[in-house]
Amino acid sequence: MTTPKTAAMTGASAPLPTDKVFEDTIRVLDKAKKEIHGVVYGQSAVVDQCLTGILAGGHVMLIGVPGLAKTLLVDTLATVLGLDAKRIQCTPDLMPSDIIGTEILHRDAKDNASFRFIEGPVFTNLLMADEINRASPRTQSALLQAMQERSVSVAGEIRALPTPFHVLATRNPLEQEGTYPLPEAQLDRFLMQIHIHYPDEATETKILTHTTGNDVPHAKAVLSVEALQDAQTLVRSLPIGEKFVERVVRLVRLARPETSRLAAVQKYVTWAPGPRAGQSLITASKAHALLHGRGTPDSSDIESLAFSVLNHRMALNYAAHAQGVHIEDLIGELIDESAKA
Repeated sequence: MTTPKTAAMTGASAPLPTDKVFEDTIRVLDKAKKEIHGVVYGQSAVVDQCLTGILAGGHVMLIGVPGLAKTLLVDTLATVLGLDAKRIQCTPDLMPSDIIGTEILHRDAKDNASFRFIEGPVFTNLLMADEINRASPRTQSALLQAMQERSVSVAGEIRALPTPFHVLATRNPLEQEGTYPLPEAQLDRFLMQIHIHYPDEATETKILTHTTGNDVPHAKAVLSVEALQDAQTLVRSLPIGEKFVERVVRLVRLARPETSRLAAVQKYVTWAPGPRAGQSLITASKAHALLHGRGTPDSSDIESLAFSVLNHRMALNYAAHAQGVHIEDLIGELIDESAKA
């Protein structure tokens, strides 16, 4: 375990944490991880990245076929982190008011009429938007202000959302009928997009053995809202080195056809990551480092998180699809090239 000892680095605007604060946070985060893994078997990388996204204060998109415990993961995260959680099942007929809330005409005992605001499910700490791409563009856009501003506008009045506020959305990559592609502006609001794959044989055997009897495991709270906010503040205060920032900048600029020296990027990339991608990668790397007991991020954090931070902020053209070029391979090439000074 390494603790931050000096502020002779960039990005340390707040006082550096004491060793005790740092070590106490590491201890409680380790306990939270163990509690989650006691309910969600396998998927250690997915759990790790979901925790990273929340510690970084961001929103997360989960991509995976049905039955891979996406809903269980979100419910378990909410319980362990001590967060109030709500879930919305996105459908084509879901209206913005079903998410944000609405005003109704209310009459009191003396028959005096007034409008009363009924809060929607967005007023929570952790909102699960299940199959978000099934919601209409109008409804999807209702989440934009909430995700970016942590507030919503109703009848001309801005209402603040609870703090912290995170959206964990899921998307089924198989079924495309009755779905609406998420606009680039909304995709960019997600700090990370995490792909969930099938478990290996040993993990699947454990899942079947432990979840089909009477003693199904349940998670317990480890953190509170206040403790999570303290951890998020600690993440922001971690220092970063100049070389680290240089590599992040190099990686993001290599992904843009206008500034890349890679022929594949110039030939195949139609939509490239903007400055928010670099911001997201740095903040997520800080959270990832803290989650693994380190006081400052390094290149290993960039390499672990680059795909999840970049894959939804890039788009390939038809020539890439025709020639079998995949975004995973291209980001891998970007990671390797960015390691070269």
